[in-house]
Amino acid sequence: MNNATFAIFRNRNFTRMWIGQLISEMGASVTTLASSLYIYQITGSALNVGLMLMATVAPSPLIGLIAGVFVDRVDRKRILLVADMLLAGSVFAIPFLLPVNIIWLYVLVILTAALKQFYGPAHASVLAEIASEEELNAANSMMAIGYYLALIVGFTTAGWIVAELPIVWAFYINTATYLLSALAMYFVHVPAIPMEVESDIKSVYHNLRSGVNLIARTDVLRSLFLLFFPISLAAGYLDTLRLPFSLENLGATEFQYSFIESAGLIGVVIAGFFLARVGDRLREGQWLAISFIGYGLTSMIFSRLNNVPFAVILLALEGFIFAPSAIVQTVVIQRQTPREARGRVFSAFFVMRDTLYMAGTLIAGLADLVGPGVMYLAGGALVFLMGGLSLNLPGFQQSRAEWRRAITLLRTAPTVSTLGLGRRLYPSDFHRLGILIPAVAALPPEKQTRLQEMMTVYETPAGATIICKQEASDAAFFMLEGEAMAGREEDGEYRELEVLRAGDFFGEIAALTGLP
Repeated sequence: MNNATFAIFRNRNFTRMWIGQLISEMGASVTTLASSLYIYQITGSALNVGLMLMATVAPSPLIGLIAGVFVDRVDRKRILLVADMLLAGSVFAIPFLLPVNIIWLYVLVILTAALKQFYGPAHASVLAEIASEEELNAANSMMAIGYYLALIVGFTTAGWIVAELPIVWAFYINTATYLLSALAMYFVHVPAIPMEVESDIKSVYHNLRSGVNLIARTDVLRSLFLLFFPISLAAGYLDTLRLPFSLENLGATEFQYSFIESAGLIGVVIAGFFLARVGDRLREGQWLAISFIGYGLTSMIFSRLNNVPFAVILLALEGFIFAPSAIVQTVVIQRQTPREARGRVFSAFFVMRDTLYMAGTLIAGLADLVGPGVMYLAGGALVFLMGGLSLNLPGFQQSRAEWRRAITLLRTAPTVSTLGLGRRLYPSDFHRLGILIPAVAALPPEKQTRLQEMMTVYETPAGATIICKQEASDAAFFMLEGEAMAGREEDGEYRELEVLRAGDFFGEIAALTGLP
């Protein structure tokens, strides 16, 4: 691990936001797992565990999209602060209402889930504001590391609480973590962005529709949205089935189950560090394919196990393989969506995810009839198939040559400067290019779209060689930022011919003529 991996923590606003998420998710995971274990202890039914997990996402179809419009129209930092305070209050009420009737546990879990419909899009949108575009991959990787570290600690703590202490301690701990999260967020500086002031029903509907239309007309966002339809469904019943499968098929205790869950999270954390360093070496579609195919295979193998130690090892591997899909999804949305529409787009994805997840928890109830092992095997097969499909979706398609080049980049760290694989051109990149070269901005929309599809962005370190004399190339190069030097060797010395800066371009003659 090198210092560059942790360079994002030099951004103080990111560090404060990261600490706040770590603390709040630690407490939230204690409540989530403790509640599920408590329900299973009382009822012994996978269906009732599914209903508890469903309660965590039930508000999404009702208020999720409206929450996204709200996030784009109100100060996002204020949303995060208010949400943390209200979350603390709702969780604090659970110990006092639980003795009255267990139904109150479901009601208050639904209330906290409703508040998170505002918190989630606001948090993801703020992250894209405090981290630069170059920092987004590392920022999201580190956020994922913090999130899953919190789950590891939270799940282990929840298992211990259910085994040794009254369950109310889980809710007191969660209350304190939400308050500490609000304190950390208070010191985060979020750049101001223009907010719309209209608030009538017609304008809300217009904003809601514009967010959905943006997804529909953007190839990458549309493909991502369609891909996560079945993935979210499978995740819903795989997460639900893991508890009864562990207790019945593996013979695990509640405390051992908390370690089984934590093993997968440890794998995700390790993968987060890995992705922070090499995440830009593969394109989004390649990461998704690798992640889903591997996740599906490990899930199918897990469904045939009957041994706790093997299950722990396999879930650690599964977590490592799963991590890229979660991180890539967030990075793609942040980069492909204009800043003023991120709340709506994130909410649309969250609503789809939670609705299908909820449906998956209900499907998991079939395990009471056919057994959790059979259902788990089917879920793994579905995820595996989606991994293969991702290779053929618009915006994610990759040629065999690109795959070979990508694997080479992953296997070996280059010893000399190289352009590497490059990444997709984002709307913000093309907008910047249009400012630097007005002729690009003046192109008809259909030609702009075609040009964007043909372009790749390379971020080169100082001293990297872009192209050499007598090297054939079919590419023209446009400078977005920084400097490049053209020169040649004469009598053993390097002679500078020209310095190129943002807005300059080169290689167009060789690209047009085919001559080196």
